[in-house]
Amino acid sequence: MEKKYIESFYPPSSHRLPARAFYIPHATEQEALASGLYRASTRILPLEGKWKFRLFESPYVVPAEVSLADFDDSSWDEIHVPSNWQMEGYGRPHYTNVMYPYPVNPPKVPWENPTGCYRTRFFLQNQDFDRVHLRFEGVDGLFQVYVNGHDVGFGYGSRLPSEFDITNIVHVGENVIAVVVCQWSAQSYLEDQDMWWLSGIFRDVYILKRPSTYLADVRVTALLGTDGLTGHLQVEVELGGVGSANEIVPLRLKLMDSDGNHKMLEQTSFCDGVATYETEISNVRAWTAETPNLYTLLVSINSDTSCAEHVALQVGFRRVEIEDGQLKVNGVPIILKGVNRHEHDARLGRALTLDVMVRDIQMMKQHNINAVRTSHYPHHPMFYDLCDRYGLYVLDEVDLECHGFVLTKNWDRLSDDPELENAYVERLERMIRRDRNHACVIMWSLGNESGYGRNHRAMAERARTIDPSRPIHYEGETRRLLELGSDLQLAVMDVYSTMYTPIDELSKLGDMDLPKPHILCEFAHAMGNGPGGLKEYVELFYQKRRLQGGFVWEWIDHGIQAYTDDGRPYFAYGGDFGDEPNDSNFVIDGLVFPDRTPSPALLEYKKAIEPVRVLGFDRSSGKIRVQNRYDFLSLDCLVAHWSIQDEQSVLASGMLELEPIAPKSIGEIEVPCTELLHMYGDRCLTLTVRFVLPQSTDYAPAFHEVANFCEHMEPSDWTAGIDVYQSIGRFQVIETDTTIRIRDDSFSIDFDVHRGKIALLGYRGSAIITSPLSMSFWRAPTDNDDPPNRDMFSVANVWRDYGVNRLLESVLNVQLQKSDDIVRVSVVSRVAPAGLSWGMVLRYEYVFTHGGFIMIRVSGMPEGAYPPTLPRIGLSTTTHLDFVHVNWFGRGPGESYRDSKESQLIGRYRASADDLYTPYVHPQENGNRADVFWVSITNKYTEGLLITSPRTLNFQVSRFSVEDVERARHPYELEARPWRYLRVDFSHHGLGSASCGPGPLPEYQLRTEPFEGTVYLAPFARNEIDESLLRRMVTERFASF
Repeated sequence: MEKKYIESFYPPSSHRLPARAFYIPHATEQEALASGLYRASTRILPLEGKWKFRLFESPYVVPAEVSLADFDDSSWDEIHVPSNWQMEGYGRPHYTNVMYPYPVNPPKVPWENPTGCYRTRFFLQNQDFDRVHLRFEGVDGLFQVYVNGHDVGFGYGSRLPSEFDITNIVHVGENVIAVVVCQWSAQSYLEDQDMWWLSGIFRDVYILKRPSTYLADVRVTALLGTDGLTGHLQVEVELGGVGSANEIVPLRLKLMDSDGNHKMLEQTSFCDGVATYETEISNVRAWTAETPNLYTLLVSINSDTSCAEHVALQVGFRRVEIEDGQLKVNGVPIILKGVNRHEHDARLGRALTLDVMVRDIQMMKQHNINAVRTSHYPHHPMFYDLCDRYGLYVLDEVDLECHGFVLTKNWDRLSDDPELENAYVERLERMIRRDRNHACVIMWSLGNESGYGRNHRAMAERARTIDPSRPIHYEGETRRLLELGSDLQLAVMDVYSTMYTPIDELSKLGDMDLPKPHILCEFAHAMGNGPGGLKEYVELFYQKRRLQGGFVWEWIDHGIQAYTDDGRPYFAYGGDFGDEPNDSNFVIDGLVFPDRTPSPALLEYKKAIEPVRVLGFDRSSGKIRVQNRYDFLSLDCLVAHWSIQDEQSVLASGMLELEPIAPKSIGEIEVPCTELLHMYGDRCLTLTVRFVLPQSTDYAPAFHEVANFCEHMEPSDWTAGIDVYQSIGRFQVIETDTTIRIRDDSFSIDFDVHRGKIALLGYRGSAIITSPLSMSFWRAPTDNDDPPNRDMFSVANVWRDYGVNRLLESVLNVQLQKSDDIVRVSVVSRVAPAGLSWGMVLRYEYVFTHGGFIMIRVSGMPEGAYPPTLPRIGLSTTTHLDFVHVNWFGRGPGESYRDSKESQLIGRYRASADDLYTPYVHPQENGNRADVFWVSITNKYTEGLLITSPRTLNFQVSRFSVEDVERARHPYELEARPWRYLRVDFSHHGLGSASCGPGPLPEYQLRTEPFEGTVYLAPFARNEIDESLLRRMVTERFASF
């Protein structure tokens, strides 16, 4: 490949065919209407499979002979196409977020430039072709194509298609394709997205067999009238291969609804190569993300001849506009409940299959997501067909990012360079021409993080010329206005856009009297354990009319499936392949794990954006006040399942049909529960209402839960009944210089006088607490506590600077009081870090009574120059490995933290202790359960320990120490200990999203200030008493203390 092409932003001639809409031609009308996938067409010859492959270190050492038809490639390896060659064992994946992985000297790239050479063969029969096209849907890197030794042309723009006419080169029989792909070129400066650098033919490549006159392009504009019923349809058909200006070509257009009913049939002809047809369709069913009604448009030429060609397109009638400062679809303001989506698979890299795309979209719909930003490039063309069908709004983004120039202090260098205007505009135009027929695409985005300059203005002007029906987005203009402190009047873009904007700043932006809407193109950075505070963002969208939602960053963790030397699997990230420089685990920042398992964050986002918002519950009438947050659907599209449960079981349940509460309206639902609430008023009760689909859809089964509501009610009367835990045998207290031993016939407690702590708790011969029950203030930092990006604020480093991770406790005083059946121990201690003077005075009050019941009340008073916040405040100990069964009443079943807990409802749950662990790709704090009224751990003999409190608690059970988790880079580095760590916390610092954004909101921060907390411990046997009854008993026992 010649250097002039490698180092050109806008090569003079690539011999590509003009960009066109994505569609598959068919030989017959029946085939076109029956086929949902292009592989079903007889006009397609797919070329995926095994190709011959060799990787060279530079394009300048590739032998010229590799392009020849008779070149001997028998010694070459085979590689699967489509794929990224790094995922197939050639070269290595390389991850950077901002930095270019080569010297920044545009348009130059290094001589060392991995270059992949591909070769394959295909066969043509006599009747196969009048015209033959070769189409690549995506090749990452600049590439040159040869067929039968002839130079066909070259392609660039990695996530854009390149199509070539090879009619005059191919012949009947065997034909040979050779493709040379350079990893780096001048184009790479425009493709510096936050993702793995992966190369090769990663999307479909195929032969199109076409008649001599064929459909070169079909452009469809389907707009909904302001009456909401009239569809305005414009179809522009462009022919290719027209023999002469006088050739008459019959054209037929047929529009059908989803039931196959004809809405339009038009037969005409044209001879000048282009035909435009316009009509109005009455009583159309509008397309929205909530109501994805589609029609099929069949476009046919030469229908009654052997030269026929038929194309079937999905058509959705809808209208997108900016009006009165709001983004509207069909005249209705919408809220974008979106997500940024990169194309990534842990095994396939960016070579996604249709099944993976379908799975992504179904999961998004199941979790109430209604919009996707194609960050930061056009996605596979089939993805848009799926978004049309399933119903997702798409912010379609140009394959353009030059973020690395921010490190050169000249971020606008390329974007404001007039010599690159054509390169910028061409990328935009190719995207629009490919995707403009899709109803799902509601906005064009001019790229990402490329500074701001004249080339963006040129792109916007061109976009409005090609397609005036859609608004234009680019965050860079809003960013520039904010940096300049100007009056925030957008000159070019149609929407204000910011990323990772803190809640308080976003609220101020929402209050401004501006003529255009505001969206968050990125927010709530979903890296590791987090983000926290999703609820507050979404509620702000509903409070401020100009704030119309946003896109969480991002959909999936970009982990790559890897294995240790001894075969243990893990997901790799930056640096794991020896790739330098790298940005470590900053690429692990999705709502789903690399294997597409939902993370706790996805469940929390689903809850925050649920379309049914419960505003209140009146216990006296059983009425629930609800807000319908759908934009287009009335609430009778769902049914409600309700249940009343106490701490042991469900007392009553039922189904409710919902009233047709209009979109964006408020109404009431009456649950027949008032008699039950009165009848069982002496119990802890929970009302749970689940709003579910009444029947299956294409994305979820019947009774799939869409939204929920939970109301917990504590009783006013705590009468527990008979105290079955009366003293068994004699209550003994034995004092030595080091230990206070308290026991009867069922339990034994050792209190370490020197440490001022419970050292051992046994019950019926089983040791439950096996190490000192100690105060703890440290947690293994989350990615939001301790971002790998050094430019971001690390609260974990603040904590480390203050020595919170190395606190030592000194006992100052121990006092003992005892009676016949009560022992009280008071302890004063001071905890402080080595080398620093600040500390915290701790006062413990222990009360031990018959049955092994224990009360621990601890208070803390900070003194000196202490840190502003703390990671956690709580107690920790260890227990025997046999205590594997965990039961609790509180939020569950998944993990929860103070600013990320709404998705976890109050209820009674049980789990294996090992299942409480959340397998984050980068080990960190995990597995907490918040707002817990009681928790128990038991062994197989049902013996165990109940922990409860006058207030709700947090708890964790784990095989891993905090220190081990903090040190580990991957889960396989964690060593499961031969015991379990039991942690009970009074409070945790919030999660926030400071890995790339704001930290926890003030109300979720754990401030360093005086505190007090109380826990009750009670050993018991589950086959003798239920935890709910035991909780009442132990609470009564210590009520007077």
